[in-house]
Amino acid sequence: MDLIDNLIQTGWLKTSNIIDAFRKIKRKDFLPEESKDLSELNEALPIGFGQTISQPLVVAFMLEQLQPRQGDKILDIGTGSGWTTALLAEIVGSKGKVIAIEVIPKLKEFGEKNVAKYNFLEKGLVEFICADGSKGYEKEMPYDKILASASAQEKIPYAWKQQVKIGGRIVTPIGSSIWLFIKKSEKEFKEQEYPGFAFVPLIEK
Repeated sequence: MDLIDNLIQTGWLKTSNIIDAFRKIKRKDFLPEESKDLSELNEALPIGFGQTISQPLVVAFMLEQLQPRQGDKILDIGTGSGWTTALLAEIVGSKGKVIAIEVIPKLKEFGEKNVAKYNFLEKGLVEFICADGSKGYEKEMPYDKILASASAQEKIPYAWKQQVKIGGRIVTPIGSSIWLFIKKSEKEFKEQEYPGFAFVPLIEK
């Protein structure tokens, strides 16, 4: 059984638009040459600079919590290899936009090159920024959704809470848990914790 069918059967992948994106956006296109043949493994893999491409079941779980939809504007923090960025771009489609933030310049170049394979850059669906993701990206706010793929150590950065729309969602690791924040009003968030995951730390400048 292939990786995606396995993720569906084991309940990690549920939503049709997310499943379609997983089938279309090939994980091997986002791996360094030497590890392309490992793309079907359900585990995190190194991509250099002390960073990893996340485990597929973790990406599936986070996207299911994020609930990206056609037309959404999404801030993707800690884009690394660009895999989550491309998945999100496929889901939001031509009326949406993904702002991809990566703090390590060489990794930003790697992610950008990978995402370009799917023509998302030339279509204007994705914009890459080399910056400190903990500050969000004010210029394009507000966002429908914010996804972070690196772990904040104790709490979610305040900037993210400011930059998401009311009704919007933030999915981020904090420590070894994945957290979902739903913005109810300017000051109020509904929070849900899902413990038992492992992530590389969020790099702040």
